[in-house]
Amino acid sequence: MSDFLPSGIQLSYLVAASLFIVGLKQLGSPATARQGNVLAAIGMGIAIVGTLLERQVISYELIVVGVIAGSILGTIMAKTVAMTDMPQMVGLLNGFGGAASALVAVGEFWRYLSIPESPTAESTITIVLGVLIGGITFTGSLLAFAKLQELLPGAPVTFPLQQPVNAALAIALLAGSAYLVFNPENVPVFLALVLISNVLGIMFVLPIGGGDMPVVISLLNSYSGIAASVAGFILMNNMLIIAGALVGASGIILTQIMCKAMNRSLANVLFSAFGSSGGGGATTAAAGGAIDKTVRSIDLEESAMMLGYARSVVIIPGYGMAVAQAQHAVRELADQLEGLGVDVKYAIHPVAGRMPGHMNVLLAEANVPYPQLYDMDDINPLFDETDVALVIGANDVVNPAARHDTASPIYGMPILEVDRAKHTIVIKRGMNAGFSGVDNELFYKDKTMMLFGGAKDVVAKLVSQVKQL
Repeated sequence: MSDFLPSGIQLSYLVAASLFIVGLKQLGSPATARQGNVLAAIGMGIAIVGTLLERQVISYELIVVGVIAGSILGTIMAKTVAMTDMPQMVGLLNGFGGAASALVAVGEFWRYLSIPESPTAESTITIVLGVLIGGITFTGSLLAFAKLQELLPGAPVTFPLQQPVNAALAIALLAGSAYLVFNPENVPVFLALVLISNVLGIMFVLPIGGGDMPVVISLLNSYSGIAASVAGFILMNNMLIIAGALVGASGIILTQIMCKAMNRSLANVLFSAFGSSGGGGATTAAAGGAIDKTVRSIDLEESAMMLGYARSVVIIPGYGMAVAQAQHAVRELADQLEGLGVDVKYAIHPVAGRMPGHMNVLLAEANVPYPQLYDMDDINPLFDETDVALVIGANDVVNPAARHDTASPIYGMPILEVDRAKHTIVIKRGMNAGFSGVDNELFYKDKTMMLFGGAKDVVAKLVSQVKQL
């Protein structure tokens, strides 16, 4: 039995890895995401049981305490965290993953100090990588959480000589790492590397604005996976290597998708402090002159009539809908319109919100049918035939300046082309610019009407008005 046990453990790892891959594939579609999440959770359960059968695991008491404490905390978070706060929770969990990997590396370093054998160069490099990636992920994720939770300003934070300071920290990290390879038991240098890694995580996220958080969240998620994979090499655990590699690879792919959706490079997102300048600059027309900034407002009764008597309506949710937690009211409005024979669709921009898929998650919570959700490439050709586009809390992702204004910071970014619809109603609290800091040309178009107010309150009143039609 003891001879078979190692093979049985590796077989359980193979089954778990297969479930991870299938679950990850199913997470790519809203219709199968829940099932994919369940399969991945089952795979993780199998992996944990297999790991606990390893002979190296000797302190089952501490493990049981950890499992109980983690299960209680996880259940509380799952029950109490609102769907609108999901980006913050994802950021926090990324940080926990990074911290766990860094602690594994620190523990391995301390283990070598307690035995006569010195670590090999390969072991030292692996330990340093675990500390570096795990530390950056931990503090960077905590800062991202603080920005998303509005504990800190969400705008980019910059200061003089910021990049030279970052470069000096990076050089110090490389020099310290090289020194530690040849002097692997130098505790002060190791502790300095731990400190620098955590400082770099803060410096990494500090100059990134709230509008770029979908990229930051997916990138930090990738870092947490890479850190877990490094921890797997430290512990010589195949399952941890595979699981970390899957998370790391999927996070990088998602990061690239987010950058493409904004028509910006990853370096531009990380280092340009995008959105730090104030808004209010002149909005220019395609010909280069200033456009007419006349705003056309509309009241609730007129809006309800326009929506209720339309043949087709496309709803465009944005971060404003998430902040107002208006997703359930939006679903109720769509149900009322469908009862009047209106064809209702939802247009989802890849970077709307504060994490990848944020709008999909919120609408799924409100039980919006998956077939009604259209991504940008599928919905844009349909706007020409749309009677009313209803924009709820979205801004930069519907700004027509991205198509023609070469001076605009969002020039070239793929947008939802709502200005091509026959009529557009924009629900917004005011005329403030989006995170890019530029005016939205859409608000001044002849076919655009502004319905001012908080998203949840306005949509609820629209529901009441539509019911009277």
